[in-house]
Amino acid sequence: MPEDLGKIEKPPAERFKHAKKLYLVPLVYYFEEAPEEYKEKYRRYWEQVKEQLDSLGSKIGRVIRVYHESVFQSGEEGIKAVQRINPGSYQITRAQCNDGACFEAVEEKELWEEVMDWQRCLMLGFLSTKVASKVTEFYQQAVKRRNEVIARRISETLKEEEAGLLFIGQGHGVQFPQDVEVFNIFPPAFDEIQRWLRDQATVNLARSTQADKPEQSEGEKKGQS
Repeated sequence: MPEDLGKIEKPPAERFKHAKKLYLVPLVYYFEEAPEEYKEKYRRYWEQVKEQLDSLGSKIGRVIRVYHESVFQSGEEGIKAVQRINPGSYQITRAQCNDGACFEAVEEKELWEEVMDWQRCLMLGFLSTKVASKVTEFYQQAVKRRNEVIARRISETLKEEEAGLLFIGQGHGVQFPQDVEVFNIFPPAFDEIQRWLRDQATVNLARSTQADKPEQSEGEKKGQS
C-alpha cells in the first residue's frame, strides 16, 4: 500500500528497514516552447523532489536502483536515454547513480513501441465506431501487458532491504508487488503545475470555441444593436 511522505514519521523507521521500498515520482516534462511561468514551476518541482528524496533516504534507506518509464536500457546507456527524455529526472538519476545506485531497465522495447503506436492511432480519430472500439481494445491490452512487465522487472531486480526510485507518469495503473512498500512523492509544486496545465487547457478551449464561431454579417450586427 502506498505511503504518504508526510506520515512516515509516525511508524518507526525500523518497520521499513528489511522491506523492499519504492519511491514513486510522477513525471513532469520540460517544454522548450513553454512560457517562463511554467519553466519556473518545473524547476521548483524537481528541486522539491530532490529534497523529499534526500529526506526519505536519510530516514528509511538511500536509493539503490533507479527506474524510468520509456527506458528499456540499463546502466550508462539507460541514463543517457533519460537525458534525452527529461532534464529534471535526468539530473536526479545522474546524482543517484553517481552516489552508487544502479540504473535498471523497466520497459520491454517492443511492447513500449506497441503501446505508443496504438496511442498514436487513437489520437488520429476514427470514422468507424467498430474500428475505434477495436483499436481501443488493442491499446488497453498492450497497456495492461506493459504494466505487468514494469511490475515484474521491479520485483525481479529490487532486493530485500533495498530502496528503488521510479519515475513514471501519473495515472500509470501499475500494480506493484505486495512485498514492496510504495512511497508517493508529491511536492507542493506538483499541484501548482497541474492547476496551471488545467487553466491553460481551459483558455485554449475557449479560444478554439471562439475561433470556430461564424463571423456575423453587418446586418446581423445591426440587428443586435
